[in-house]
Amino acid sequence: MGHPMALSQQEAQITEWLANQKDAMIALLRDVVNIDSGSYDKAGVDAVGERFERFFAEHGLITQREPNERFGDAIHIRLDDRLTNEKPVLLLGHRDTVFSKGEAERRPFRIENGRAYGPGVSDMKAGLVMNAFVLAAFKRFGAPVPVIGLITSDEEIGSPACRPIIERAAKEARAVLNSEPGRPTGNVVTGRKGGVFMRMTIEGRPAHSGGNFEKGISAIGELAHKIIAIHKLTDLAKGTTLNVGIVKGGEAVNMVAPSAEAQIDLRYIDPPERTRAVAAIEEIVATSYVPGTTAKLEILGEFLPLNPTPESEKLFAHYQAAARDAGLSVEGEFSGGCADSGFTAAVGCPTICAVGPVGGAAHTPEEYLEVDSLVPRAQAMALAIMRMAPA
Repeated sequence: MGHPMALSQQEAQITEWLANQKDAMIALLRDVVNIDSGSYDKAGVDAVGERFERFFAEHGLITQREPNERFGDAIHIRLDDRLTNEKPVLLLGHRDTVFSKGEAERRPFRIENGRAYGPGVSDMKAGLVMNAFVLAAFKRFGAPVPVIGLITSDEEIGSPACRPIIERAAKEARAVLNSEPGRPTGNVVTGRKGGVFMRMTIEGRPAHSGGNFEKGISAIGELAHKIIAIHKLTDLAKGTTLNVGIVKGGEAVNMVAPSAEAQIDLRYIDPPERTRAVAAIEEIVATSYVPGTTAKLEILGEFLPLNPTPESEKLFAHYQAAARDAGLSVEGEFSGGCADSGFTAAVGCPTICAVGPVGGAAHTPEEYLEVDSLVPRAQAMALAIMRMAPA
């Protein structure tokens, strides 16, 4: 660690303790990566949660579950039961992945050439491991400001269950550090796009494509017109993109398609762009390009953008200085990806994202984590929290 600034006794104790935890961090990471936890796999997501609860219990931290019938339970973590009027720092992270059941068995956790691999290894099980050890360090050596943790269960599908829980926690917090993976550059994320995920369903009328073609009304024909119109709404200069990522339709090659559907991904930077794009999509859905077809639109999930504010920029500069003392050179980056940090920023809580260990290729079998970033990123987070003035 480079120390341009002398560390206080508590800072030295905590950074030294974290430096000695690398093997323990890897052991916990191996355990949680080797448990499947796709967003819709409640049993798997909760099994990962139980492994973290065991860790917290071993370190004397207090956990509380907020149950959910369909998705994994949310887990709140506190250092102790003391009541305080001081606003806490919230360490945030999700334990669900995009991978289906059986993936952990197909490609279990492994380390090769300084990189760890496995489903969700950097997005974002390593970030949760890092948060867990930082919380354990503060429990052991004391925290100058209150610190709490929240482990959510459904971020990869837009946080349908956990969004209100995240917003409630952020409203009561002084700052949010979201431990999504650090960028491959080593940078953190200070801005993100918002995203809206939609499904459009189209009804036509079936007919034999040879015998009575003229009686049919093609839902696929209608879908084709609508896709072209939706893709035209993309405005790269404004950072607004439309992508139809899934299409389904028809029943047989010799039948005029009676139904079709498409899933649409909208990304935007400024909230007025969301309003404009969604209104334009609704108009396209309401227009029948093939007479006789009908269509409807539903929003499946949504993320809000993370747009910098003077307070979040101040928080980033504070984190950047702490990271420097942990031997890291960190800049802020903009990302087109979405995350729960948009929800915390939208309720007015200063937020920085991707402060987790460094990794890349998320959502692919090549997803990796730079193992040597576990300790310094944990030290950077701990130093940043210790240097916050009481509020």
